[in-house]
Amino acid sequence: MKRNLYLVGLILALAVSATAQTIDAKIAEIDEYAKAVLATHGGPGMAIAVVKDDKVVFAKGYGTRELGKTLPVDENTVFAIASNTKAFTTASLAILVDEKKIAWDDKVSKYLPAFQMYDLWVTSELTIRDLVTHRVGLDTFSGDLLWYETTYSANEMLDRVKFLKPVSSFRTRYGYQNLMFVAAGRVIEKVSGQSWCSFVKQRILDPLGMGRTTCSVKDVSTNAAFPHNESGGKLRVLPKGNVDGADSAAALNSSVADLSRWVRTQLGRGKFEGKQIFSEAQAWQMHQPYLSQQISEPGWKASPTRHFSGVAMGWFVYDYQGHKIVNHSGGLDGMLSYTVLIPEENAGFVVLTNSESPAFVVMMNKIRDVLVNAPKRDWNAEAAENIKRSKATAEEEIKKIDATRIANAKPTLTISSYAGTYADKMYGDISVSEENGKLVMRFLPSPNFVADLEHWHYDTWVIKWRPSVSYNFPRGFVTFTIDKNGKTDELKIDQPNNDFWFYELSPKRRN
Repeated sequence: MKRNLYLVGLILALAVSATAQTIDAKIAEIDEYAKAVLATHGGPGMAIAVVKDDKVVFAKGYGTRELGKTLPVDENTVFAIASNTKAFTTASLAILVDEKKIAWDDKVSKYLPAFQMYDLWVTSELTIRDLVTHRVGLDTFSGDLLWYETTYSANEMLDRVKFLKPVSSFRTRYGYQNLMFVAAGRVIEKVSGQSWCSFVKQRILDPLGMGRTTCSVKDVSTNAAFPHNESGGKLRVLPKGNVDGADSAAALNSSVADLSRWVRTQLGRGKFEGKQIFSEAQAWQMHQPYLSQQISEPGWKASPTRHFSGVAMGWFVYDYQGHKIVNHSGGLDGMLSYTVLIPEENAGFVVLTNSESPAFVVMMNKIRDVLVNAPKRDWNAEAAENIKRSKATAEEEIKKIDATRIANAKPTLTISSYAGTYADKMYGDISVSEENGKLVMRFLPSPNFVADLEHWHYDTWVIKWRPSVSYNFPRGFVTFTIDKNGKTDELKIDQPNNDFWFYELSPKRRN
C-alpha cells in the first residue's frame, strides 16, 4: 500500500514537473518568436503577458517606447488599448445588473430619453444589450468621424446619431459600432451618478490593483509608449491620441502587467484574488454570442478549424482547434493590440504594440497556437508575404487611377469661387479657403484635419493631408459640384480608408 502510494505521488510529481517544463518551453518559443517578429517589422516596441492557471507566467517588453530613443518597453509600459476598453464598459454594466439597477434588456430610452436612431421604431425598441452587440443596423464604423479627433462631447456625438442611415434591418446583421458604446457609457453615468471613468476606476481598476491604467492620455505616466505609423511617408512618431469624448468605447491606456490582472478576472468569471468584481452569471452572459458572423470561404480555408464566429458583449467568440476563444482587438493611430481568453485552457494573454505593423496579429496567432498546441505555422512569414502583395496591389491601383486623369483640364471656375463653408447635418462644417492662390480644406469639428488641395482635373482636387493628421490615409480626392447658376453647391469627398466613411457626408454649400 505504502509503495503504491509512493508511486502515485511520484507520478503526480513528475506530471506537475512535465507541465511546468511544457509551460517553460512554450514561453521560450513565444519569447523567441516575438524577437523575430519585431526584427521583421522594424518595431518600435511591443509588450506581451501570458496568464495560465491564474498565474502570470510571462510578462515582457520588447524594443523601445519611441523611435530613435533608447528607453525600453517593459511590462509596465503603458499603451493605448483602444477598443479593448469596450469589455470594461460591459463589465461596468454587468455590475449594475448584479445590483439590479439595470437589466440587459431594458430599453435605452428609459435612461437616455433624448437619444434617437434614424428609425423611430428602432429608437423605441433599442435595448442596452443591443448597444453592446453591434446589431443596431448601422454599417461597421458608421459615424466614427463624429468621435475621431473631434471636439464634440459625448452628448453632442449622440445627438447626431439620428442622421446615420441604417444599412440593414435591426438585429439582423453585424455592424461594429463605437457610438453605441459611447451611449452605453452614458447609461452607466445616468444610473450610477458617476462619470464613466470614475465608475470604472472605483469598481474595476482599483479593486484589481490596476494602478497604471488611465482613462485619458492626459493622465499617462512617463513610462508610456508613443504611437507610430507611416502617415508622413515613412515611420514617424505621432502625438498621443486624445479620444476622451469616446471614453467608454476606446479611451483606456494600460500595461500588460495591469491587463494580466484583467485577464485573470475574466478567466476567474468575475473573481480576482477572492474579490468578486461581477458575478459568474454575468461573466457567462458577456462571453455568449448574441449575433453570428459569417465566415467567408477564403477565411475558412485560411483557418479550417474555425466553424463559428459570434458577437458577445464587449467581446467576440469563435472556435479554434476545438477550443472556444474569447477575444477583442484594439486599434488607434499607431497603437494596435489584442486581449485573448482561452477558458478551457484557463489561459489568456495580451499583446500591445506601438506601430501599425501586423506584429500584434502575428503574435496573437502565434501565442494562441502555442497555448492550444496547434500545428506549427509561420504567421510572421505569411504576414510579410501579404504585405508585399498588398503593396503591389496598391501600386497597380494608383497606376489605374493615374491613367484616368485628363491632362491640362482646367478648373471650371476661378480658384476663389470654390472657397466657402460646406455644411453636413450629421458631421458639421467643412471650410474651403483660398490661401496663397491654393485651396485649403479644414474639417472644423476636427481641428487637426487640415488638407491642401492639389488640382487634378476639372473640378476635382487631390487631398494632401498635413502632418497634423495622424491617420495614414491613402490618396483621396475632393470634387466640387456646380449648380445651374455656375456656383459650387456640394463637396464630394472620396477618401479611401478602412475606418472612416467619408461617403456618409454630404456637405452642402451654405455661404
